[in-house]
Amino acid sequence: MKTIVYTSSIPTELMEMIERYASKFKVPKTRIIEQALRVYFEKLKKAEYSASFRKAANDDEMVSMAEQGFEDYLKILGEK
Repeated sequence: MKTIVYTSSIPTELMEMIERYASKFKVPKTRIIEQALRVYFEKLKKAEYSASFRKAANDDEMVSMAEQGFEDYLKILGEK
């Protein structure tokens, strides 16, 4: 994976936590930061999906299409 070097600042408290866990688990600090960002972005993606499903649940046309698809699915199951 290609990497990019950047400069940033974070609160001292967070850097101390990163250093403590990096030492405890014998991993580079960058790995902890990378994993934290991956987890954070995954949570954001799930929140976006959740919001889109809530929005679709209030859309009568989307609900109708889902119900129609479910009926077709039940018919397929019945044929087997």
